[in-house]
Formats: sequence, structure tokens, C-alpha cells
Amino acid sequence: MNFNPAVLVLEDGTIYRGRSFGAVGETFGEAVFTTGMTGYQETLTDPSYYQQIVIQTAPHIGNTGINDEDDESDQIWVSGYVVRDPSRIASNWRSKRSLSQELLSQKIVGIAGIDTRALTIHLRDKGAMRAGIFSDNIGNKNLDYFLDKVKNSPEMKGADLCGAVSTKEKYIVPALGQKKFQVAALDLGMKNAILQRLTSRAIELIVLPANSSADEILEAGIDGVFLSNGPGDPATAGHAISVTQKVLEENRALFGICFGNQILGRALGFDTYKLTFGHRGINQPVMDKTTGKVEITTHNHGFAVDAPIDQITHTAYGDVEVSHVCLNDNVVEGLNVINRKAFSVQYHPEAAAGPHDADYLFDRFVSMMENNRA
Repeated sequence: MNFNPAVLVLEDGTIYRGRSFGAVGETFGEAVFTTGMTGYQETLTDPSYYQQIVIQTAPHIGNTGINDEDDESDQIWVSGYVVRDPSRIASNWRSKRSLSQELLSQKIVGIAGIDTRALTIHLRDKGAMRAGIFSDNIGNKNLDYFLDKVKNSPEMKGADLCGAVSTKEKYIVPALGQKKFQVAALDLGMKNAILQRLTSRAIELIVLPANSSADEILEAGIDGVFLSNGPGDPATAGHAISVTQKVLEENRALFGICFGNQILGRALGFDTYKLTFGHRGINQPVMDKTTGKVEITTHNHGFAVDAPIDQITHTAYGDVEVSHVCLNDNVVEGLNVINRKAFSVQYHPEAAAGPHDADYLFDRFVSMMENNRA
């Protein structure tokens, strides 16, 4: 573990001083906080965090090191990493290396030793914003030098990012056990845990790049279509929105998660908007309005669908209802197309990491495909 001085600079001019953690250098992204006390490996490798600097609100990070089983993709996607107290040792029977070694090997610039509670309160009050971490020979540079660099970095609003994290070529993930269904999965930044949850239900997945045509998706999605999670502003994902509208026209069984929920929302004619600081963590209360059950759920989203939560909306594809609502702030957390075989949720029912309260949604997708066959 190195002890180079480092600074985190927010675009409003706020500066936090600490020490470098991981690679030495500079990096930029949207500063966001996540409230999970565990699951840092899954967070780091979630493609939805592309071009974001992630702040862990839990003070002690890295206790269990890094293993070879829990990655959500084949690399770390966060732009930068902010923690208060990195663990000096990694203690777990599956651990292969320390968190600091993994950050260093993948050239991820981080900062440690800062007051992450104060930083989280600041972002909660002021909103997520652009930031930079600097740890390379910073002693003779003033705040204006850092701030100019941060202000010249890209904003998240208007960012078209899903193509950068999507698979470049089609691939097949076999069903676990006997295959019963074949589903086309549009990869907008998909997590491995979602693949596992689907294939464990006798689903063979044909995973397709984000730029795949509607014809390719419909041809592969014999029984259904899945829209994955992913990064960026959903307003920029015009191609995925157009493809989703074609799937709706064909009335193919359709399930979307996170970014996929926003894509379905825009395909149905709703707007999306940027949340002040977003929902990120594994302890968010959501009500399933179809059952009245309250679930503790895993979230990672900075945008949301703008739809009325207390009435049915008439769209070009039939009546649509908000199926799930966040109980903290009434943000839309799910959509159901009543007249067609399509639904989505804004949160992460695969829960990697997190509680499995919402695992039933994968069974709901299976039931939809079974009923479609009948």
C-alpha cells in the first residue's frame, strides 16, 4: 500500500485531501456514493459504474480481499475509487489478492484516508457532480489547476456509454440443465449475476451487442427478450429504444432491469430524468404494488422514469402501470405493460451483492414465457 498524497476535487471547488489508493495518477468521472457495507468487488466490476468515481459510505473496505468468483464482468469499470479506511490485510478463504493489489494491477486510481461521511453528506445536499482524483506529483499545483481539469471532463447527463461496455460479438450462455426457453439478451452493460439467474431457470441466452438490429434480436429471442442494466443517460440510447418498440409491436415476452427499465419507459413514451444523487446500495425499500409487499433491494441508478405512480397511462402499446415504487422518495422502480407481455424494474433483483427479496421477478419472466406458449 502506497502513501502518496492525493486529492479529490469536486466541480464545485470542494477539495478533500488523503493518500493514494491503488494506482498513482489522475482520473475523472461523476462522483457518486453507494451505501452497501459489503459487495465492493461486485460494485467495482459492474459496467453500470463506467465513468463514475465511486465513494463507499461504509468506512472499512477491503477486509475480504478479491476472489476469482464474484466479478460481475471481466474488468473493473469504475473511473476512480474513494474509501476511508482500506483494510491492511485480506482475510477470507476465497481471497486471492488484496483490494489494493487489484486496483493497482488494473490501473484504477483511488484515494483513501478522507472523511467519506462528510463527502456523502455534501453530495446528498448538492447532488452528484463531476470530480477528479489526483495523486501524481501534486505538491506544486494549486486548486485552479485541478478544478479546470475537472470542469473540462465529460458530464453524465447526455452521455452515451452503453456501447462502450457492451459485448462486441454475439455469444451463447447455455441453460443450466435441460433447455426450456431461448431468450435474446441485449447487452447494454450486463452483470454476470443476471446471466446466472436467467440460465438457472432453464433459459438459454443469446447475448447480443448493443447495436444489434431488431431483426437479429427477434430472431434470437424465440421465447423472450431481455434488456440489461448499463451506464449513461437513457435519453441517448435511441437505437435500443427503437429496437424495444419493435419487440413491443411483436408482443414478445420482454423483461428489463435498471437501464433496461429506462429504455422500456422511453419506448413507451415516458421521459427520463436525472436524480439529484441517485440510488446506489443494497438497502433500498421498494413496494411491489401488485402484491403490496415491501422488499429490501439493490440499486445502482442515477436516472429514473417519469411516470405517474397512482394512475394507469394510455400509450401506443396499451395501458401501462407503475408496478414498483421506492418508499424513500416515490421514484418509479418498475413498469408493467398491461396489454402486452412486458415488464421491467429499476433496481437489481439479481442482488449481487445484496438481499434476494426480489428474486421472484425472474420466475415471473419464466411464467410469462410459459403462458405465451400456452
